[in-house]
Amino acid sequence: MAFNELNSVEHYIIHQLSGHNLNNQTAHEPRSTYSAQWIYKAPDQIQRGVNEVLVEKELKEALIRLNLEIEANPDLADEVIYKLRTVLLAVNQVGLVRANEEFFKWMTGDKTMPFGENNRHVPVRLIDFEELTNNTYIVTNQYRIHHRETKIPDIVMMINGIPVVVGEAKTPIRPSVSWLDGAHEVHDVYENSVPQLFVPNILSFATEGKELYYGAIRCPMEYWAPWRLENDEDAIAKRLGLGEVGKELSDLLSPRRLLDIMRNFSLFSTDKKKRRIKIIPRFQQYEGANKIVERVKEGRIKKGLIWHFQGSGKSFLMVFAAQKLRREPELKSPTVIILVDRTDLDTQISGTFNAADIANVETTDSIKELQTMLERDTRKIIVSMIFKFRDAKPNMNTRENIIVLVDEAHRTQEGDLGRQMRAALPNAFLFGLTGTPVNKADKNTFWAFGSEEDAGGYMSRYTFQDSIRDDATLPLHFEPRLVDVHVDKENIDKAFEEFKESAALTDEEADALNKKSAKMSAFLKSPERVAKIVADIATHFKEKVNPHGFKAMIVTPDRYACVQYKEELDTYFPEEASTVIISTSANDPLDFKQKWGMDKSRQDKIVDEFNDPQSDLKFIIVTAKLLTGFDAPILQTMYLDKSLKDHTLLQAICRTNRLFPNKAFGRIVDYFGVFDDAAKALQFDEESIKSVISNLSELREKLPKAMKDALSHFDGVDRTLEGFEGLEAAQNAINTDKKKDAFAKDYKYLSKLWESLSPDRTLDIYYEDYKWLSQVFESVKPAADNMGKLLWFSLGAQTTKLIHENIHVGDVHQLDEFILDADVIEEIFNNPDPKNAKKLEKILIKRFKKHAENPKFKSLSERLEALRDKAEQGLITSIEFVKELCKLAKETVQAEKELEELIQEKTPKAALTELFLELKTDKTPAVVERIVTDIDAHVRIVRFEGWQQTSNGEREVQKSLRKILWAKYKIKDQVLFDRAYAYIKEYY
Repeated sequence: MAFNELNSVEHYIIHQLSGHNLNNQTAHEPRSTYSAQWIYKAPDQIQRGVNEVLVEKELKEALIRLNLEIEANPDLADEVIYKLRTVLLAVNQVGLVRANEEFFKWMTGDKTMPFGENNRHVPVRLIDFEELTNNTYIVTNQYRIHHRETKIPDIVMMINGIPVVVGEAKTPIRPSVSWLDGAHEVHDVYENSVPQLFVPNILSFATEGKELYYGAIRCPMEYWAPWRLENDEDAIAKRLGLGEVGKELSDLLSPRRLLDIMRNFSLFSTDKKKRRIKIIPRFQQYEGANKIVERVKEGRIKKGLIWHFQGSGKSFLMVFAAQKLRREPELKSPTVIILVDRTDLDTQISGTFNAADIANVETTDSIKELQTMLERDTRKIIVSMIFKFRDAKPNMNTRENIIVLVDEAHRTQEGDLGRQMRAALPNAFLFGLTGTPVNKADKNTFWAFGSEEDAGGYMSRYTFQDSIRDDATLPLHFEPRLVDVHVDKENIDKAFEEFKESAALTDEEADALNKKSAKMSAFLKSPERVAKIVADIATHFKEKVNPHGFKAMIVTPDRYACVQYKEELDTYFPEEASTVIISTSANDPLDFKQKWGMDKSRQDKIVDEFNDPQSDLKFIIVTAKLLTGFDAPILQTMYLDKSLKDHTLLQAICRTNRLFPNKAFGRIVDYFGVFDDAAKALQFDEESIKSVISNLSELREKLPKAMKDALSHFDGVDRTLEGFEGLEAAQNAINTDKKKDAFAKDYKYLSKLWESLSPDRTLDIYYEDYKWLSQVFESVKPAADNMGKLLWFSLGAQTTKLIHENIHVGDVHQLDEFILDADVIEEIFNNPDPKNAKKLEKILIKRFKKHAENPKFKSLSERLEALRDKAEQGLITSIEFVKELCKLAKETVQAEKELEELIQEKTPKAALTELFLELKTDKTPAVVERIVTDIDAHVRIVRFEGWQQTSNGEREVQKSLRKILWAKYKIKDQVLFDRAYAYIKEYY
């Protein structure tokens, strides 16, 4: 039997989770029943209608089993189920995330009903979190569900009759098809077509049997994450294949893990655009937070150091840990203190907690306030700054259940402040979190937080390589620039020694230090040098950053240099394209303060504006502010002209490594010469840190081989041949799916290098070859809806520009056209020339794409795909292929004819009338004709050409339809509304 997505991936998942082997129906392995286990049920064994999300029989039994009041009066279960149905139906009005949030309150036991004595409200339990065997766990496949349309997800997992996980399996034997295709189906198709299925969703997953990725509802695909096994140090090469995916699946989807993620690791937050979003943990956040909780519960070791690389989500790790610690009954309402060392980090962490609506969070504004809270034994989550422990009294609070989480634990916490904190809270647990590895010299960090019991001193570590591998952060590329403007280290070594610690200083202190080293200052800020650098920045930004839709930060030696850079930059860009963010002091001249002073709220507004892709603001110019605690994923390039070292350098450059759509890497452009000796600039023990920066010269060295590999797929093809003959020769060289996928893989790697280097002069000699390869790639790229997301990716901005400048490749397709009618098909049938067959095949694919939503054409398209597979495998001769193709073409012509007649027959009003008569009930007003006339009149007023493609057009038409159905005729039938709207979309 051949391998396909059903028998080799979907059935494997079922077997892995439940022990049931669908490839061998006669026997399956029984599973032990002493712990919570998934049990397989075929879709036809599950008692539910195609429109029903909940298996109500299972759910009712669980409600009776888990709630004493409902056990005494089983009819009360129906009241709960009615409430849950209301939440499911509300998804159309409130949106998927808010509906999911409301349903979660029910699932986690936060909802009450008046079922107690004298109608007293009591909590309702849908799931037993303490005794997991009290719940039922069903896994099924090919789960048919109808809402706006019918969809059939591959895997659905249910707890007590509630579908909590949706999974999509893809074929393991085509390299172009990946987990991304499954994620696309879940995120872009199912969540929109059948949103009710996702209202109770904990998470969704996708796999092609090689990699497993998961995500929350409405989570864009670039933020889906892999699941790793704890303490799994295997090389990535060993991690491929069904066996590894199976282990990850069993671990992630075990009932205990899923329920822990639901109860303790699911956050509902509000983003900058005031949209509700759902956040679930990446593996390293889940593992790190649970290690903190376990260590506190165990109570033996009172400290721990967590190193998770910059950008891998430490803020949320702290939120998850704090939330779970506060919920642990055995910890008896602990106090959790989150300490940061800078105001911007304080704001960021407080903002994260507040946006996620975490209960009982307090921020402190003064040392006195913090000390008062501790002396009064406040049992909450307290966010504060480390310096507020200065002058703290010893034994301020001696309770055991105080847990301190210190963010960026490698600077101020290490000395006296760490000791004072320890003296003030002698029995507290102290956990340090850092995004940079600890340097040999950082003895105090290990003293304060590292435990001897932990290997290497770290309780949990997540390295730069781990974060890149898991797509948690992006690689960093480094470009050395303009050597003649680098600092002359030999001459100003002494000044440099004084200057090197400046990273941890405030804006004003850095200015003062810079003044001391007058020689360096004069060199750094000489007008000719600044003019030269800014001219280079302007060219670089216009060519490399702006075309991709990204933004940049300029880091200058001091505050006055910031102003200098701004004024010079204004000669190349509009004034609103850049802004300076610095702090001013009482000693500054009045005019300087008035012009450049900025309060916190103004700074926050600028950061929001910078994060908006549509805004005019392209550059932020800083010296010390925003180098830490600044999260702007749109920032891709940092122009660095300042001495930074160690922690501060690593933190600063990692402002650019956050994930953002179509962003493949962060870039550091070095004018100061910081990386002239990268090993000295990043002085850490860790071997792994040495590869943080990849120099552009390394990428240049890889280019010739990448180009050779991509061209090797076209050996013997004359690349000077133009027009459709040249393109056809190239396409014939990669005429099977296997060959196309192999080419796409090599081209993808080459394209990434090209985008990273462009517009480097070294590319010039490869320009013609790359242009030719790009055009071939575009011409064989599958339709977007039938796309291997990983290999058949969207082209980068530089490559797209190159193709647009050489648009003649588009003309080729018109030359291939000929009229498709019965005579032409007959002619090809009788004279089966493979060239004509190729043209016919292309036309059919085009027609099927045009009618992609029509089931008749969808099935014809599937038949064509099967026919092509047969031909590729050599199961039919080329003449048989042409003849079968002609039969398909005849059916296509006939189907198009029937469709045309149907469209002519169905005027918009006739179509609506037919629909209303079909769905008419006793409650529908008698005069269908009048309703249809009203809808027709209203829609014709508000519609416009192409309204279906705009959210404004859709909103206006839906509003008109509601006015007629809901307001005028009082018809509140959601199914009727959805169907009527679908007809309007099609016929108007």
